[in-house]
Amino acid sequence: MDLTPRVEGDFFFAEDDPQMQASEEVERRFPLSSQVILRVSDALLGGGVGLEDAGYIENVQELTATLLSVEGVTGAFSVATDNPSSPLFRRILLTPDPSATNVILQVDDTDPEVLLPRIEGVVQVFDDAELDIVVSGVPVIVELIRRSLFRDLVVFSGAAVLVFALLMLVIYGDPAVVVGTLSTCFVAVALTLLAVQLFGIGIGLLTANLVTIVFVLTLSHVVFLTGNWRQASGQDAEARIRETVRATFEGSFWSMATTLLGFASLLVASARPLRERGVAGVVGAATAIVVAYTVYPGFLAVWAKDDDATGTAEGGRPEESERPPEGKQSSEALGAGAPLEDRSPTRRRWILPVAAVGVLVMAVGVFRVDTDPGLLTYFQEGSELREGLSLIDADGGSSTLDVVVADTGGARVDTLPVFRRLGALQAALEADSAVGVVLSPSVLIEHARTVPLAGLLPVPALLSIASSPTMGGVGLGFVTPDRMEARFSLRMRETVDEPREAVMERVRGAVRDAGLEPVVVAGLYDLQAQLGRLIASSLRVGIGGLLLLFLLIAAVVSRSLRTTVAMWLCLASIPAVTLGLFGHLDVALDLITSPSANIALAIGADAMIHLVVRVRRLGEAGAAHPWAEATSQIGPPVLAATTIVCAGFGIFALSSFPPTQRFGMAVIVGTLTAAFMALVVLPRLALTLEPT
Repeated sequence: MDLTPRVEGDFFFAEDDPQMQASEEVERRFPLSSQVILRVSDALLGGGVGLEDAGYIENVQELTATLLSVEGVTGAFSVATDNPSSPLFRRILLTPDPSATNVILQVDDTDPEVLLPRIEGVVQVFDDAELDIVVSGVPVIVELIRRSLFRDLVVFSGAAVLVFALLMLVIYGDPAVVVGTLSTCFVAVALTLLAVQLFGIGIGLLTANLVTIVFVLTLSHVVFLTGNWRQASGQDAEARIRETVRATFEGSFWSMATTLLGFASLLVASARPLRERGVAGVVGAATAIVVAYTVYPGFLAVWAKDDDATGTAEGGRPEESERPPEGKQSSEALGAGAPLEDRSPTRRRWILPVAAVGVLVMAVGVFRVDTDPGLLTYFQEGSELREGLSLIDADGGSSTLDVVVADTGGARVDTLPVFRRLGALQAALEADSAVGVVLSPSVLIEHARTVPLAGLLPVPALLSIASSPTMGGVGLGFVTPDRMEARFSLRMRETVDEPREAVMERVRGAVRDAGLEPVVVAGLYDLQAQLGRLIASSLRVGIGGLLLLFLLIAAVVSRSLRTTVAMWLCLASIPAVTLGLFGHLDVALDLITSPSANIALAIGADAMIHLVVRVRRLGEAGAAHPWAEATSQIGPPVLAATTIVCAGFGIFALSSFPPTQRFGMAVIVGTLTAAFMALVVLPRLALTLEPT
């Protein structure tokens, strides 16, 4: 299987998504090549004036010529090949730093995975000499994100699995359990990957963490099976497996149902990558439980240790007298052990109010969660790469935005009154702090008039010349053939701390103030704004749907209104704490990080459902203190799962890719919250709600 992550040219959307239609329409009507931007500074000047240094100009000229020979590069512009005093090239080539200029490359549709290494090969030669070079542009950022995903998929997922294995060996002390767990998880992952590829879904930006997600979902079932196996009463291996499965399956089934339905909520999303993640999650959740209950019991029955902790007789086969009566599940048969003092709500009353206050405080942060992070947040803060991209962004912007305008009265854009309005809009956009470089028909005509005698020609004639094949049809990138619409190509600054929606509304306002109509607003900047809305919507729908479904499942599992309410309140606290912490810390919640909320909910639901099922069965068996006994039985597997998951995802904190770091952090916070709610809060809250 090809596990190399694929990142689309427009990052988060597929070509058939509704969000892409506006961008594709602009590209169809205004053909322009993609651009790669190289910020080239003189390493020897130390802040000097690069344009006045002949050696620097010579180096830039040689760099430009070499880049032009790279396959996939169709054009190159620099201060060494073009007039930097031109209104056009002054905007795209010069930077606020006098010791640095830009080299602009026009590139074809070559895959960034192929194109960027070619460009990097050239950059490496000159970067090692007398130039400091930083590369940016949409194709570059696409490839850099893909590389980060692939590195984390291989290195950190592998390291997390190793940590999972070592901790299971420490906790259970049984190599068979470790081998059985890893084998089961790997089978579940392999079958899931095979199934999703049969659905035509590859590894992409939104499914790169699928391996880890399925591994953890399978691990959750395995841990509870192991815990119940070790607590099961002494019987022969076959009967003991039957009892283990019977004691575990109900909780596992309902836990799987909540997770599966949570991923299924993404199937209604309009973006294909989100739908693909929903399909992958549904397949993974179903595969995890099937494999866990068909593969793992065989390891327990054949190879797992059979020591005193399991309650069996010497030699691993229980005496006949130790077996429980057929068809009866007593509290001892469920592993209740010696009776425990019931945890009355009158004891440690401070726990519930303190927990409630803590959850409420954290929940306030949910309203501050940033689901629309900038592109630069995908790269490590303080790293050389991030600093270089920030320089390019500050110089002239790094995220594209296209604004197609037309005259409100229906006049052609090359008529003098309308063209003057285009010039006014150009000036207004360039004055906006969130806008970097702005290219438009106004700039194109300004550049054309620098040619001798061209200033004598009217605007329609100059646009016709610029749109002719002899000029490469550059004018067609800014005006339609019928001259009814014009395109403004903007590079937006990602370092501006302002919501994209507010910025784009201000841009639309500037268009209207100029007496023009914004026909289409599209591009990567707009797509990211739409992505932010989709993330927020998927969180609301996914988590809200999960909580609603969990309310029904809790009622079926507990068969008690009060316990159902207690379970629901505890589960709702998990996303409140996880997302709230992100809001309080101003940590971005990108699309790679967002599945962490589903994983934390799945783990929390797992623990609570298994606990309540055990409480109900102990109550039916006549246990005097079902909550205390159930907590003592379910506590060890919950704590084991929490330790293993937190340690494994803690490895992700070492990643150099911030979304991976945030993903690991969110899972750890959610997992710790889930364990605390299941073992500490839920028993007390349920007992508090019970009638005296």
